[in-house]
Amino acid sequence: MAPSLDDESSLFNFVVRDGNGVKGIVDSGISKVPRPYIQPPAEQINKKNASKCEIPPIDLSKLDGPEHDEVANQIVRAAETLGFFQVVNHGVPIQLLDSLKQIAHNFFGLPAERKAVYRKEVSPSPLVKYGTSFVPEKEKALEWKDYISMGYTNENEALQQWPMECRDVALQYLKTSHEMVKKLLDVLMANLGVELDDSNIDAFIGKKMVNMNFYPTCPNPELTVGVGRHSDMGTLTILLQDGIGGLHVKVPEIIDMEKKEEWVEIPPIPGALVINIGDMLQIWSNGRYKSAEHRVRTTSTKSRVSIPIFTSPQATQKVAPLPQVIEKDGIAHYREFLFSDYMNSFFGNAHDGKKSLDFAKIN
Repeated sequence: MAPSLDDESSLFNFVVRDGNGVKGIVDSGISKVPRPYIQPPAEQINKKNASKCEIPPIDLSKLDGPEHDEVANQIVRAAETLGFFQVVNHGVPIQLLDSLKQIAHNFFGLPAERKAVYRKEVSPSPLVKYGTSFVPEKEKALEWKDYISMGYTNENEALQQWPMECRDVALQYLKTSHEMVKKLLDVLMANLGVELDDSNIDAFIGKKMVNMNFYPTCPNPELTVGVGRHSDMGTLTILLQDGIGGLHVKVPEIIDMEKKEEWVEIPPIPGALVINIGDMLQIWSNGRYKSAEHRVRTTSTKSRVSIPIFTSPQATQKVAPLPQVIEKDGIAHYREFLFSDYMNSFFGNAHDGKKSLDFAKIN
């Protein structure tokens, strides 16, 4: 039984405290979106306004052959422009990707009390958090999304602490994608004059997290967002989309495309993974690489899942533009900071485009 949709505190308790999530509201049989989820008109997404991104996926298997330089250039160009690209032949088995989508649906289909044990306030593990929206207490309008977040320290802790319903498949996803992440980072860092090896790679991707996101069907998708406008705070995000779509990326002003400052939809490609440049790569590159501003629309037809892996430095890592880049540029556009301080700023505010980078900008 859902609460009164007009009473915000009882709605909040039902969704957040009791672990029902947005899925619980939808399952109660609502015919209209509750007021706290209605976005201001400027944030509402008109899907007719977004064109499809027509850039073909990058074939990562060619990095190991005679076309290495050409493929490396494609990766660099994507990082310098849109900040988003798709990859195929990435080494993560397609069967595993299909299992991930099924496992995500299974997890969110569990009874509310089974999921509620992982709420931030009560979770038995600091590595696991189940929630809804982004920072509900800070947002003017809530996001139409539920999620489970699983932080990775080592395999033993993951096996002991991640939810048993999804831990094995999620862990496999993390492990089998590691080689691909290293290859991508290798290319991007080599272009900045930095050589990656086992001694320094943790400075860039020492912290990893697997999320499973669930976007329930929505009676008024034009009024809501699945995720508001933001860029990711870390290094690289690897994202598995299902076939439904809804991921939109903003075309930056600076790139030579016809649709500047407009949104393009990243269409799902069977077997592909989406790669997303995060804020840390923008900072290390002194602004050459662009973290991508993106958002997710909702749909009335089918519930959607997506499964990102977030890679970032460890909390204690100092971050600043790389000396090799500053030497070429002659000036640093970002100051040095501890990654933990950046995280606190990022999670202390509602999503608001790329304002997260203001924390580190030198004016």
